[in-house]
Amino acid sequence: MKSWRGELALVGVTIIWGSTFVLVKSALSDVSTFFFLALRFTVAALALAVMYRGAIRSAGIRPGLFAGALLFTAYLFQTRGLELTTPSKSAFLTGLSIPMVPLIGSLVYKNRPRLFELAGILIATLGMALMTLPAGKFEMSRGDFLSFLCAVTFALHIVVISHYSPVIGFQTLAVVQVATAAALGIVSFPFFEPLRFHLSGTVAAAVLVTGLLATALAFTTMAWAQQFTSATRAALIFALEPVIAWVTSYLLMGERLPARGKLGAVAILAGVLLVEFKSAGSGASARDPAAPVPL
Repeated sequence: MKSWRGELALVGVTIIWGSTFVLVKSALSDVSTFFFLALRFTVAALALAVMYRGAIRSAGIRPGLFAGALLFTAYLFQTRGLELTTPSKSAFLTGLSIPMVPLIGSLVYKNRPRLFELAGILIATLGMALMTLPAGKFEMSRGDFLSFLCAVTFALHIVVISHYSPVIGFQTLAVVQVATAAALGIVSFPFFEPLRFHLSGTVAAAVLVTGLLATALAFTTMAWAQQFTSATRAALIFALEPVIAWVTSYLLMGERLPARGKLGAVAILAGVLLVEFKSAGSGASARDPAAPVPL
């Protein structure tokens, strides 16, 4: 039951993330990337500091700092890449973190995914390609490359969270990683790009929604939920993000999905359901076989 509750919570996180693509893309026309990230993570850090002010454990400081550095770097690559490429290509390239997670887990922590989990990941990745990439030749721009780097960094982040959340407690991990990302954002934004900020309703909404929901709530939930499931299965659940992003875009902007995209959405859902029902039928443990070791 804890495994199911944890994975349903990760579905909720994915819904939050998928629904923010359009909002963030609109906000970036009025605010520079680094300053937006600094605002987003600062709002989240303040909220978490108030919520969990008495729950910080010293043993979790170093893993939290590492996770926070990865988190900020991943969002920097994603947000900057989103400025320089299309939302669909950004969603696909960022989603390549899904097949990278079992590879990184097996190399670093010797966590070997099961065959049906690998099959689900391959099906979901194919679905993401069908859903987000246009037919024809794929050319990689600077924005595409930054989105790919986001995928690598976020895959590392998923593996680290899954490895340490059962050891140090999700509260410590959530607070320290978000506070670290906020500090990096505040230090970075004056140096890496000219400050551009026009306070509009879209910017205010994007900062509050991404800060409180897509960061504070989402990463606290993620740290809690990954105590009960594996990094591989968490990554597979996150494959639902482009499906959620399209649903949001359809409801808000009337964007229609071609037949190729619909087939991709079905493949993503099939990959996720294959793993969930196969696991339930076989009684397989949700956790990766390797025991976590604290830093």
